[in-house]
Amino acid sequence: MKIALASDHAGFELKTGIIAHLGERGVVYRDFGCGPGETVDYVDYGARAAASVVSGDCDRAILFCGTGIGMAVVANKFKGIRATPCWNLFTAGVSRSHNDSNCLTLGGRTLSLEGAIPIVDAWLKTPFEGGRHARRVSKIADIESRNLKD
Repeated sequence: MKIALASDHAGFELKTGIIAHLGERGVVYRDFGCGPGETVDYVDYGARAAASVVSGDCDRAILFCGTGIGMAVVANKFKGIRATPCWNLFTAGVSRSHNDSNCLTLGGRTLSLEGAIPIVDAWLKTPFEGGRHARRVSKIADIESRNLKD
């Protein structure tokens, strides 16, 4: 599994800590930025990472901003992305098991590294349950397809 990572300046420090954690676990990732000391628009970086999931270059994405909310809004504009801001183990697990989330968003101003690591681990290891949840995810995809504008 290859994970796309991206942050703005508010999520940079948390992203850096998660990169170290992923490296220790042998998780393959691609960092789409931003770099240290930059003040940037989260939209630009979140869009690059989400696009890499849509294209198949990466399997999932983890995006970081101040709260995780802005990155989720951006990523969810991409067809096929199901971005979920998570703040605890329960939300991380359910986002995967019920919603087949392929994009986790985290807040650098709302989570410590110690709080974020278990969330990331739960999100990475929790499988999608399918069943009734697959029907619901399919309905979401149908709505997404009907609302596309050229």
